[in-house]
Amino acid sequence: MTKMLVSIRDLTLRLPSGGRTLTVLDGVSLDVARGETVAIAGPSGSGKSTLLGLVAGLDAPSSGTIVVAGVEVTRLGEAALARFRRETLGYVFQSYHLIPTLTAAENVGVPLDLAGVAGAAARAAELLAGMGLADRGHHYPAQLSGGEQQRVALARAMALDPPLLLADEPTGNLDSATGAAIVDVLFALNRERGTTLLLVTHDAALAERADRVVSLRDGRIAGEQRRAPALVP
Repeated sequence: MTKMLVSIRDLTLRLPSGGRTLTVLDGVSLDVARGETVAIAGPSGSGKSTLLGLVAGLDAPSSGTIVVAGVEVTRLGEAALARFRRETLGYVFQSYHLIPTLTAAENVGVPLDLAGVAGAAARAAELLAGMGLADRGHHYPAQLSGGEQQRVALARAMALDPPLLLADEPTGNLDSATGAAIVDVLFALNRERGTTLLLVTHDAALAERADRVVSLRDGRIAGEQRRAPALVP
């Protein structure tokens, strides 16, 4: 089994914009090892969220390749992409993206039902309990706080225990205390399950907890910093 879970090579995305061509990403190459935590940082408009969406196969690049868990995402058709996303990754958005007409338990159960998992309701309840929401499964998103909604979204993203978790500004809509609690959950998933974490953030404190911080600027990788090893007394 290869050590690298994600391999991105010469990724470029150009889009038409007002009669000219806008280069959103420009020759980005990046590897992410299995079990690694990597934060993508940079100013607004640098291409961070776009990069995450391309890794998930939500958009197609103009050129370059993305290989995730041995699958070349950039070659997949729609049906294969849907299967790849279901089996390989979980995605957490800044704005939660919960289905408002479904309860918390039903939201978590969606990927389980789509995958035909037996005992989906019991599994959803177990996942919510693991997020500290055992008594909130019957509540609808509008009845939950922002932090609770994000924990429901995390439970849903991890429902099928994917090897890769993508998180796009997961604390962006939360106050600092609630955001810190969500960060703790993200890194606990990495420690306890070995989940590879690739996240986009403006939060310097969050980025510093990752094994690596990759900085984007104007669609290019502008720098990379590895977390200093802990000092042993």
